[in-house]
Amino acid sequence: MFIAAAIAIIIAMALILIRGILGPTIYDRILAVNLFGTKAMLLIAVLGFLDGRPEFLDIALVYALINFIATIAIMKFWGVTDISQPSKSDPLGDI
Repeated sequence: MFIAAAIAIIIAMALILIRGILGPTIYDRILAVNLFGTKAMLLIAVLGFLDGRPEFLDIALVYALINFIATIAIMKFWGVTDISQPSKSDPLGDI
């Protein structure tokens, strides 16, 4: 069962790479980088269970934190709009 999950994650990572390369906007590419990091974290966890080494979950969690910080840094580097402020079209922005 874990082997099938690992194969499915690898296929998803290949599709995400295609979206990252072909993505027409920077938002598509940023999302692809974030998704690739998430799938890599899942793959590390699944491979840890396949190998019988549950300590890989710790590595996967650290990788998830690094992926989150890197995504925010990439968004700031490419000049994506201020992510800390709600947009003006956001109906919940006044709360």
